Amino acid sequence: MTALPPLREVIARHGLSASKALGQNFLFDEHLLDRIAAVPGDLSGKQVLEVGPGPGGLTRALLRAGARVTAIEMDRRCLPALAELGEAFPGQLRVIEGDALKLDHAELMGGEPFAVLSNLPYNVGTALFVRWLGGEQWPPLWTSLTLMFQQEVAQRIAAQPGGSAYGRLAVLAQWRSTAKLAMKVHRSAFTPPPKVMSAIVHVEPGTMPEGVSARMLERLTEAAFGQRRKMLRQSLKGVPGAVEALEKLGIDPQRRAETVTVAEFVELVRSLGR
Repeated sequence: MTALPPLREVIARHGLSASKALGQNFLFDEHLLDRIAAVPGDLSGKQVLEVGPGPGGLTRALLRAGARVTAIEMDRRCLPALAELGEAFPGQLRVIEGDALKLDHAELMGGEPFAVLSNLPYNVGTALFVRWLGGEQWPPLWTSLTLMFQQEVAQRIAAQPGGSAYGRLAVLAQWRSTAKLAMKVHRSAFTPPPKVMSAIVHVEPGTMPEGVSARMLERLTEAAFGQRRKMLRQSLKGVPGAVEALEKLGIDPQRRAETVTVAEFVELVRSLGR
């Protein structure tokens, strides 16, 4: 195992501080970082995509686990620290300077399967997550998503119908994938400590139901949960054929979106066609 200086020392030497504008919070606890890197299982020799590595806390845990890491970082202040990591683990780390929201990840990874592990910057985390879950092509190139979110967001992803946490993120994460809360991370583990607790979500792709359009599901859930306090007959009236489909399937149009199961949303989308 390559001996590395403590993260605090690296950050001090490079004069780094977490940028609020970029949604950064640094993790220094190497034992915790190793536990996060272990969530998806053995990474030895496998391709891993990391977004927002910052000074490389999780990155070094991934490299220690034997992963071949492609890290996307838009904060050029962090690039020298990441370059040092690349020298310590020859051939294992590739750093891409840029905005992860504007890059084609499949192309970046050479069209090969890859795991995603990331302490996502809070300001882009949900947008990236929805993007990874989307698309008609399934299964995706990513083999798993292991992501740090604010705990409230993580709970929404793993939520079951009937509660206030259940919403669009839960449906998108669960209709053709399995999603679980892997571990909670106390706010004190970060520098600077965020105002909220965090949690790790682990998602693995499953079987895509036949005859269901991902785009239509996204549209339907956006309408249903965009006005979640309203009955379905009101919230879905802007989606052609949706209210009629409710009646055809025996789903009471007076129900609210938070009571509709993932399976019911799938059947609703299937009945609407592509």
